[in-house]
Amino acid sequence: MEHEPDDAPEPTLVDLAERFDNEGMVGFTRMFHDDLRNGFDAVNEERFPWLSELKQAPWSGVLCLGMGGSAAGGDFLAALTAHEGGCPVMVHRDYTLPAWFDATWLVLATSHSGNTEETVAAAEAALDRGATVIVIATGGVLAGLPELSPRCHLIPTVGGQPPRTAFGHIFSRQVACLEHLGLLPTQANHEREAMIQRLEANNEHFDVLNQPEGDIALLAAGLLNQPLAVIGPSELAPALNRFKNQMNENAARFVRIGVLPEMNHNESVAWGGVGPDGDDQAAEQALLLLTWPGMHPRVQQRLDWMVAHSPTETAWNLAGEGESLLECMLYHCLVMDWLSITLAFLHGKDPAAIGPINALKAHLNSVQ
Repeated sequence: MEHEPDDAPEPTLVDLAERFDNEGMVGFTRMFHDDLRNGFDAVNEERFPWLSELKQAPWSGVLCLGMGGSAAGGDFLAALTAHEGGCPVMVHRDYTLPAWFDATWLVLATSHSGNTEETVAAAEAALDRGATVIVIATGGVLAGLPELSPRCHLIPTVGGQPPRTAFGHIFSRQVACLEHLGLLPTQANHEREAMIQRLEANNEHFDVLNQPEGDIALLAAGLLNQPLAVIGPSELAPALNRFKNQMNENAARFVRIGVLPEMNHNESVAWGGVGPDGDDQAAEQALLLLTWPGMHPRVQQRLDWMVAHSPTETAWNLAGEGESLLECMLYHCLVMDWLSITLAFLHGKDPAAIGPINALKAHLNSVQ
């Protein structure tokens, strides 16, 4: 094995990306805003006339089926509809359906590959119960279900990349679908384009290869050797969870998440620690606060108190920018994607590598 001389300069982020970015994760992240724009444009009633028919139904709610990166969009949809939607959205990550499920619920089954076994099984069970199913997939078994049932409809998405990097493709189609069904308010075209242009500008600002001394690179360097905790309000819970998942997969890092105000009723005790000097475990954690301008004022006060009384000296407020909850959540997606990829490079990891997940899938295939 070759060793670099002791006086060799520290590798730059560009050097690390060339060494470890074997599947083009940087390139996929740079396309996030374009993925959103194309996905929003791809769903319309001219292309999918069945949207007009389904719009007439008095749905009890939407049940989103999916796993991993393909399920994340359902979480974001649930937050949006809770904030300003026309019916409840629930996310279900399992093989079987809830006991209460019936055909008055619209099913949105999402799998990037189309072959996620839990999602396929639940979608087939929903069709067996007489439900209407909308599939978002690149192909696979799920994409073939509409050929077997007139109550199943396909919105194809874009393949050729890891599912967690396809969030822009998937989520934009999910949002557009619910807008055309009248279950989310429709964003005006000029407002949507302005939002995407702002996200594009932020994406360029966060690009660590072009901004090696920028905010993301500095934040990643500060988080390199500390346990991570990320906290935010209930409406940003999907962003918190995706932050954890992106850190898990891209950077192979554990992350503790806490949702306000609930965490103030339990986890705040652990942050206070035990003993006269507090708990070293709490003091050693880096604390990231995800916020947005629409937070409830009492939640903001709770967060302020948390910052003032937290034993850690390493805390950052990641303030979501945007004119809506949707835009602020997408802003946080950009932050977490660039941050997790940068940490992967600094740890000497290919951000696309998911060896343990592949090993588990191989095991499950061997015992079928």
